[in-house]
Amino acid sequence: MLENRSIAPTPLHIALIGTRGVPAAYGGFETAVEEIGKRLSSSGHRVTVYCRGDDPAGDEYLGMKRVQLPAIKKKSLETLSHTALSVGHAVSRRPDAAIVFNAANSPFLPALRAARVPVALHMDGLEWRRSKWGRVGKRFYRTAELFGVRTADALIADSPGIADYYKHQFGATTELIKYGAPQLQAADEAGIRGLGLQPDRYHLVVARFEPENHVREIVEGYAKSSASIPLVVVGAAPYAEAYTNEIEQVARSDDRIHLLGAVYDQELLDALYFHAFSYVHGHSVGGTNPSLLRAIAAGTAVLAYDVSFNRAVVDDQGWFFRSADDVAVALESAESAPEAVAKIARFVREHAARHYTWDEVASQYEDLAKRLVGGYSRRSAHRKARRNSVAWDG
Repeated sequence: MLENRSIAPTPLHIALIGTRGVPAAYGGFETAVEEIGKRLSSSGHRVTVYCRGDDPAGDEYLGMKRVQLPAIKKKSLETLSHTALSVGHAVSRRPDAAIVFNAANSPFLPALRAARVPVALHMDGLEWRRSKWGRVGKRFYRTAELFGVRTADALIADSPGIADYYKHQFGATTELIKYGAPQLQAADEAGIRGLGLQPDRYHLVVARFEPENHVREIVEGYAKSSASIPLVVVGAAPYAEAYTNEIEQVARSDDRIHLLGAVYDQELLDALYFHAFSYVHGHSVGGTNPSLLRAIAAGTAVLAYDVSFNRAVVDDQGWFFRSADDVAVALESAESAPEAVAKIARFVREHAARHYTWDEVASQYEDLAKRLVGGYSRRSAHRKARRNSVAWDG
């Protein structure tokens, strides 16, 4: 049963909790917080973003207030420790509404609700499928999903696949709010030429080096292929030294593979997307991925890991793979069909412009915040939710 008692006041004080904060670097959550937060702020709302560490960006960024708090620098505790401090701070300030990112942070929702702060929980992808988590970590994430379903006033899914997962597993209704894509109409060639690359003459990968992003399978598949243009890989991983070493070993054996490491220069990164012949996307457990959106907005044809999330973003246009051998076939097929690559590139650019706009995303978040403050809640409908014993196969 929905509760909807009154019309929310405006402007609102909205807290964005549970991410690394702004300015955004690689993460999808951080990108969303920056793009949504600055638009909410420009619409007159007071936006507080909780940020990890001590960043020189200062106390305000693009109209958003930055609250910088520490975190325990350990993989299993970094997010939770920072969110605990953030929620404690938010409870003392009583924002009108809170958006909490990451299902793992659901244990902190009762504190917000006890302070009468209505809260939406952004569920992200299927974090428990990530290989970096051991048995205890996977169990925690699965438990946190259920707890979040039961305790949040609203659940946010950023892709139809994630919405389907929560409906199938818990019978839960979500707010489907996709991410936006930047519209990259042009990019200077100087940066990529400075890296020894030529426009439209390289395949691109941008990803954290984690097994579920399949970077190793991509480089192995490329090494097996007869591809004639180089593979450029952007990315690193703070917690995956062994996996990174495996990728580097393959790259050392094939001089067509170029590992650039992490690239934080956004203009150079945009240029890499814009001038690539193709973008190879190996992410398999998230929802709508910002790197994939950036690629299609740049008008770059995609070779993607074959899961529903990725197919939805590109509307089934491109090449898809599940193994290193599939990667080799996809690369060779793309290189042998430049006209098809150009046609798909045009399609995905137009698709991104029609269906993935940050203005629309921010408007949906604003509407949700107003409804939450006005009394909207799914909590009573979800409080007895249980996990479906039948596994989801999406």
